[in-house]
Amino acid sequence: MRIIRLDEQSRQNILADLLKRDPNNYTSYEGTVQAIVNDVRCRKDEAVFEYTRKFDGAELTADTIRVTDGEIEEALTLVEPGLLEVMKKSMKNIREYHEKQKQYSWFDSKPDGTILGQKVTPLSSVGVYVPGGKAAYPSSVLMNIIPAEVAGVPKIVMVTPPGKDGKVNPVTLIAAHLAGATEVYKVGGAQAVAALAFGTESIPRVNKIVGPGNIFVALAKKAVYGHVSIDSIAGPSEILVLADDSANPRFVAADLLSQAEHDELASAILVTTSMELAKKVSEEVDGFVENLSRKEILKKSLENYGYILVADTMEDAIATANEIASEHLEIVTRNPFEVMTKIQNAGAIFMGEYSSEPLGDYFAGPNHVLPTNGTAKFFSPLGVDDYIKKSSIIYYSREALEPVHKDIEAFAEAEHLTAHANSIRVRFE
Repeated sequence: MRIIRLDEQSRQNILADLLKRDPNNYTSYEGTVQAIVNDVRCRKDEAVFEYTRKFDGAELTADTIRVTDGEIEEALTLVEPGLLEVMKKSMKNIREYHEKQKQYSWFDSKPDGTILGQKVTPLSSVGVYVPGGKAAYPSSVLMNIIPAEVAGVPKIVMVTPPGKDGKVNPVTLIAAHLAGATEVYKVGGAQAVAALAFGTESIPRVNKIVGPGNIFVALAKKAVYGHVSIDSIAGPSEILVLADDSANPRFVAADLLSQAEHDELASAILVTTSMELAKKVSEEVDGFVENLSRKEILKKSLENYGYILVADTMEDAIATANEIASEHLEIVTRNPFEVMTKIQNAGAIFMGEYSSEPLGDYFAGPNHVLPTNGTAKFFSPLGVDDYIKKSSIIYYSREALEPVHKDIEAFAEAEHLTAHANSIRVRFE
């Protein structure tokens, strides 16, 4: 990996480089995606079946697009029992963590006859997109569905691309069944997002769409935003390791590669105060790459967006981490808890040499759907809050309104909204 002395110029260059990965930069695909979205909105099932035939090579009809109970039972026989047990353990941790995020309605009553409050209501329906085809991502299924189930969403609709045989990957399907999906449809790509946003004869319209996908899925979510809500426009995966000279270079190298293997746009960055650690990590990375299965992807992603940055002080290193605002941040220092208190921007923070990033991906419990491309400066991980909505509650008695009604009328008159003022005034004529 390339080693760079960190200064203001190098920091700005790297930030600019990382921003090139933002899905919003891929405007050349937007026309294609919008055309698919419009087509599905107009022709509904007919368009969905055509695109599924074209992009996935699968022949579907209104009778076969929805996963049946029989298909779930068949999938159960195909999933290795050991993996099933691991998924159940993971689910327990994920559910327990997200249960602590639940919010409840509240009311504040005062002696003057004023009641103010907030009513918390789960969304009535959500759509969960899960990448599919040959690949299986049961962890993404659990992370997207379980918080919705905890929030109390009654209708959780999952969509995922089928294989050419018209079936859903059995591991993906069983994860959905265990997590609490109420319906599963065999459709992927921009056409699936459009179907969830507008509804078809076979696929119900939902209120919100969540879940990761390729650039076409990301841009389709962007295109339908406003018709429905979405979680985010997810970019490529990223990891930043913040380390001092106490870090184990072999562990750090392995953790950097855990994200670099996702795809050629993934970023892996080490920020350290130790040149000696920087050199050792670089050597360890080279050794690992030669023996890992996704060797070519690793080489490309490290060449494109892999950096080892050597800072003069830990304060400079922390400032850089906050500026990059990485999706995953590992702190491997002598006192990681102290450093953590100075971190303002990160999707998920992993502390200590035994808290590697895959722990969060699969098992610990916090959600692995995280803000990318610097959006951790203003976005949070996916959670129960994403599956609820809030309504304000306002009640004033006559006795509570009377002493303030002239103030409200004056405020309305100042904005030249005389009907507003009149609405208050008539109650005291």
